[in-house]
Amino acid sequence: MDWIKPLIALLAIVNPLAIVPFFIHYTTGFSQAQRRRTIQVAAFSAFCVIAACALLGLQILAFFNISLQSFQVGGGLLLLISAMNMLNAQPAEAKPLTNELEEGAEKAAQGDSIAVVPLTIPLLTGPASMSTVVIYADRAQTVWQHLALVGYGVVIAAATALCFSLAEPIARVLGKTGINVMTRLMGLILAALAVEVMADGLGKLFPVLVAR
Repeated sequence: MDWIKPLIALLAIVNPLAIVPFFIHYTTGFSQAQRRRTIQVAAFSAFCVIAACALLGLQILAFFNISLQSFQVGGGLLLLISAMNMLNAQPAEAKPLTNELEEGAEKAAQGDSIAVVPLTIPLLTGPASMSTVVIYADRAQTVWQHLALVGYGVVIAAATALCFSLAEPIARVLGKTGINVMTRLMGLILAALAVEVMADGLGKLFPVLVAR
């Protein structure tokens, strides 16, 4: 059951359903072939980011001499901030680009470039999702558990491809209110997971906090 938590956290953070409006915004005027290509590249890019964090994230931390406990606290705080954004019906990773998106970013860049930036990074897989994968990668005890994290990247990619493929029907059925409600529910789940991650990191940094 513990290994379901990373998948739940990732789904809550990535939340491709909440990115549907941005996908529609950036692909307005695209042909069906262009839109299909954008979906494929975005899904594959999301998988690559998660897989890279699962397999190399700890080595990157070691290179910069950052302890995992500190990373857990920082990552947990970032997750909590993302959760607060989601409770306000904002996508978890969207806030850094909010002003730019509202001002209407240029649509000159098309296809692969849009799929990678901004759809994949940072809207789908930003700092919060990367932190989550690295934190759970440290808890992996076997090769199979590391591969499970990579497998979760496949699930995220599939969910992204499905939501983007059904973008227009989803937007029509749920409407803005429905998407906002879904985002808030996932934000509540993410907030609980963020507190758990932070508590674990603080307990390791300051053992007196968990002393009985």
